[in-house]
Amino acid sequence: MAIGTQRGTAPLLTKEQLSRYSRQIILEEMGVAGQRRLMDSKVLVVGAGGLGSPSSLYLAAAGIGTLGIVDGDRVDLSNLHRQIIHYTHDIGRPKTQSARRTLEDVNPDVTVVPYQTTLTSENAFEIIGQYDVVINGSDNFPTRYLINDACVMLSKPLIDASILKWEGQATTFLPGRGCYRCLFPTPPPPGSVPSCAEGGIVGAVAGFMGTLQAIEAVKVVLGAGETLANRLLLFDALGGEVRMLRWNRNPACPVCGDAPTITALIDYEAFCGLPGRTHAPVVAEETTPEVDADGARRLIGAGAQLIDVREPWEWAMTRIPGATLIPMGEVMQRTSEIDPSRSIVVHCAVGARSAKVVDLLREAGYPRVYNLAGGIMEWANRQFPTESGDGQH
Repeated sequence: MAIGTQRGTAPLLTKEQLSRYSRQIILEEMGVAGQRRLMDSKVLVVGAGGLGSPSSLYLAAAGIGTLGIVDGDRVDLSNLHRQIIHYTHDIGRPKTQSARRTLEDVNPDVTVVPYQTTLTSENAFEIIGQYDVVINGSDNFPTRYLINDACVMLSKPLIDASILKWEGQATTFLPGRGCYRCLFPTPPPPGSVPSCAEGGIVGAVAGFMGTLQAIEAVKVVLGAGETLANRLLLFDALGGEVRMLRWNRNPACPVCGDAPTITALIDYEAFCGLPGRTHAPVVAEETTPEVDADGARRLIGAGAQLIDVREPWEWAMTRIPGATLIPMGEVMQRTSEIDPSRSIVVHCAVGARSAKVVDLLREAGYPRVYNLAGGIMEWANRQFPTESGDGQH
């Protein structure tokens, strides 16, 4: 008779689960009881993008019992070089739907709960409150501060990371040991920190940092090892360096401090200096007029004014000869530099920011203004002339 059969207790794991997780069960810090703890845990991943993809994949493979995925976007072709949870045939599909299918294929033990929405002050408590650990994979500052504040108020561990170009950083916020506001009390000015769409990102950097987030989540659930709490890991992939900075809880922090002054969720767009969300209907006839690189070159050759709405650091790296630099945030204050009697071509890196500027200029009375589709990236792809900020071709 096998030992333990007389107790009449159910096994912690099935035979299939013992086999599936055997390589991590044999770890001293895991064991059968640790694996069961993972399977009973609930982790929320905010963002099914560059960070959320690898973190949720490894958490599903590790056997986390419930994975919540929050994301309001749909899969785009430009996502696929780093958002490895999605595939080419998923283009156009809601990201949570795509993520759910992939995660359930990886491990049918896992319950995936999709939230095809944006996290807001109205729904954050309801969603976050159901989970044991939160992973922040968002890519904007309002959501970062929102997640932080909600986690502090709900006493939830938060694993945070960010990525840009060849670099990443990560830390873990444990209840009572400080929060995101202790490190970054105020958000940067709008436009001062580029997004991945503007500054670029190496896909494998997202994989590295997202995987690190998954490791931190497993340690938090198990209560094993030393997390990144009160330490900020800085990863420089181009230089092949990892640095560690120590940080401490700020007793005067307005959210997690000894006498908090922020005790409810606020308007995070306003806090970060951004305009609030609008819900105006999109009118078909107001589609932004645009030209491809060939059309833009012809217009410029015929005397059109070329406006570059990127930031000065982008301009310094590469620019189109003859362009005038007017960063997006300054356009409406510098309209005197834009000639309404001429055709105007507006460009940015890939065409997103310039499209918004074109719409603003049209509303301001500029009748012949066009967005350069694909931005300077498409211009360079056609091997049309560019120069660096110092004037060298």
